[in-house]
Amino acid sequence: MNAIKQLFGGNTRQFGMIFALVALVVFFQIMTEGVTLTSGNLMNLLNGNAYVLILAIGMVLVIIAGHIDLSVGSIAAFVGITVALAIREWDLPWWAGVVVGLALGAVIGAWQGFWVAYVGIPAFIVTLAGMMLFRGLNQFVGKSNTIPVPEDFQYIGAGYLPEVGPVTGYNNLTLLLGLATVALVVYLGVRGRAKAARLGAVVPPVWVQVTKLALVSAAILYATYLFATGRPGTSLPIPGIILIGLVLIYGFISSRTVIGRHIYAVGGNRHAAELSGVRSKKVNFLVMMNMAILAGLAGMIFVGRSTASGPSDGVMWELDAIAAVFIGGAAVTGGVGTVVGSIIGGLVMAVLNNGLQLLGVGADATQIIKGLVLLAAVAFDVYNKSQGKPSITGMLSRGLLTKNKPQADAVEAAQEKIPTGA
Repeated sequence: MNAIKQLFGGNTRQFGMIFALVALVVFFQIMTEGVTLTSGNLMNLLNGNAYVLILAIGMVLVIIAGHIDLSVGSIAAFVGITVALAIREWDLPWWAGVVVGLALGAVIGAWQGFWVAYVGIPAFIVTLAGMMLFRGLNQFVGKSNTIPVPEDFQYIGAGYLPEVGPVTGYNNLTLLLGLATVALVVYLGVRGRAKAARLGAVVPPVWVQVTKLALVSAAILYATYLFATGRPGTSLPIPGIILIGLVLIYGFISSRTVIGRHIYAVGGNRHAAELSGVRSKKVNFLVMMNMAILAGLAGMIFVGRSTASGPSDGVMWELDAIAAVFIGGAAVTGGVGTVVGSIIGGLVMAVLNNGLQLLGVGADATQIIKGLVLLAAVAFDVYNKSQGKPSITGMLSRGLLTKNKPQADAVEAAQEKIPTGA
C-alpha cells in the first residue's frame, strides 16, 4: 500500500476517476467477451462521443468561472443547420462552411456573454433563454427539415487519417502520432522532474517516475495499436485528432496562462479577484463566447458524422456535458475543475453508455444507471470535502495552485481587504 501511495503522489484518491474508468473498461471487456477493446468499438466510441467531450472542454471553463450554460445543445443544432444550408445554397467548400460555423458561434457567444458579463443577468437565465431561442431558430431556419451535407464536409465528423507510406499492415500516420505522443510524455516528465529538482522542490523517487511514465506510455501505445489495426480504410478518427488538439490547447490555457489563472480566481472569489486586478467582466465574457464557439464546432462534427443536420440535433447535449464536468470533479460553486478531469468524466459516461449498449441493456435502465453514477461521483466529492479532505480534482490541481502561488497569495491578500459582509 505504501508503494501505491508513493506511485500516485501519496494519495490514491486523486486518481479515483481514472480508477473508475479503468475498472469500467475491464468490467465491460470481461462481460462482453472482449468486444469492448476492439478497434471497431473504440473508433465508434470516440466518433460517437467526440462532440460531447468537446462541449465538456468549454463547459468546464464556464463552471470553473462560476456559471452554467444550458444553451450549448441548441447552439450546436442552430450552427449545424445554418452551415448545412449555407453549403447547399451558396455552394461553399467544406472549409468555408467550418469558418462560417465558428464565426456564427462567436457571434452567439458574444451575445450571451454581453448579457452575463456586462448586464449582470445570471448565466443560468441567459442560457435558458438561449436554449429556447436557438432551438426555435434551428427549426425556423431549417423549416424542421433534414439538410444533408456533402461528402467532403462529412470528413470532419466521420473521416480517418489517410494511408501513407509503405504497406505495413498498420496505419503509418497513426503509429507515428502515437510514438510522437509517447516521446512527448517522456520528455515532459523528465524535464518537469529536472526543473523541480533545480528549484529545490521535493521530487518522487526515480522508480515512481519511471513507473508512471511506463504505465502512461503503455496505455498510449495500446490505444495506438488498436486504432492502427482496424478494418481497411480506418485509423485514428478525425474527431479524435480534433479532440486531442483541443485538450492540449485548453489544458495549456487553463494551467499556464494569465487568462486561465483569472478564470480560477473569478470562480473562487470574484470580489477578491477584482481587488487583485482581475477583470471579471472580461473573463465572464470570454468563457461564454468560447463555449458557444466550441458548441458550434461540436455541432458541425455531429452533422459531419450523421451526414445531415436535423431539427432533433443537440437535444440534451448540455446535460451530458455538464454531467461529464461534474463527474470529472468540478465544483458546483466554481473555482475548481480541470480540462483533463472533464475529459475523464466524459469518458466514464461514454464507456458506461457503450458497455451497456453492448450488453443489450435498455435505454431506460441506461439512463437510470447514468443518473446514479453522476449522483455518486458528486456525493463522493462532497463527502471528501465535508471530512476535511481535498476533492479529487482539488488534488489533481494541487500542482497548478502551487505553480500559481503568487496569484493565490494576491487573492488571499485581497480577501483580507474585503469588508465584513461584502
